[in-house]
Amino acid sequence: MLDQVKFIIAVASGKGGVGKSTTAVNLALALKALDKRVGLLDADIYGPSIAMMLGVSPDQRPEVVDQKYFKPVIAHGLATMSMAYLITEKTPMVWRGPMATGALQQLLDQTQWGELDVLVVDMPPGTGDIQLTLSQKAQLSGAVIVTTPQNIALLDAEKGIEMFLKVKVPVLGIVENMATHICSQCGHEESIFGQGGGADVAGRYGTALLGSLPLDSSIREQGDSGSPPMIAQTDPQITQRYLQIARAVWSQLNSRDGDSGPEIVFQ
Repeated sequence: MLDQVKFIIAVASGKGGVGKSTTAVNLALALKALDKRVGLLDADIYGPSIAMMLGVSPDQRPEVVDQKYFKPVIAHGLATMSMAYLITEKTPMVWRGPMATGALQQLLDQTQWGELDVLVVDMPPGTGDIQLTLSQKAQLSGAVIVTTPQNIALLDAEKGIEMFLKVKVPVLGIVENMATHICSQCGHEESIFGQGGGADVAGRYGTALLGSLPLDSSIREQGDSGSPPMIAQTDPQITQRYLQIARAVWSQLNSRDGDSGPEIVFQ
């Protein structure tokens, strides 16, 4: 039930391990900190992670309405839905593509999202069935691409951008994770995964570098503990970076408001 959702944005990556889910969770929380009504959908059917990152109990189940609809689980003020709420944490999703895309469509259409300014969708990595299904069924307002500065990650990020462009979904910008590492002992800052890659890709595709985040163990630790940086508020610099990304995304969404939505073209 997406009829009361104003904007839907996908947070995507060409490959795993670049901090996509961490970005999706903290972007959603940063948008909420900007007084927006925000939902968060975990579209990673095979490896759902937002429940753990938001500190939702493993035995949490969504309320069912009229034997047909789910009520989203409220976590830190976000309306959330995830396959993790419907299975146990040790249940592997041994499904073929059509089953996974069917499950995603049910989570989209059979959740009573209510009135939301933004629904943030944490996508699985890659450019496959689920990405195409979401682009076709959800009428995305835009996509945020997450990458790291290293060349192999940037190559996969470009594939993700190309996919969204082919299905006429605007790319709102790029978030660069693990941009630098600051030594906890001496304070030396080093670009261990390369430098300037996110800005280069953004420039080539005429999109924005929404923000860069450091390689910081606290981001991982707080996500693992269910209290991500936007909730823990232990590092003002990291909090401000996520808020900067959220402001840039919201600004772009409003500047594009009034578009008729993506036209799906299959070639």
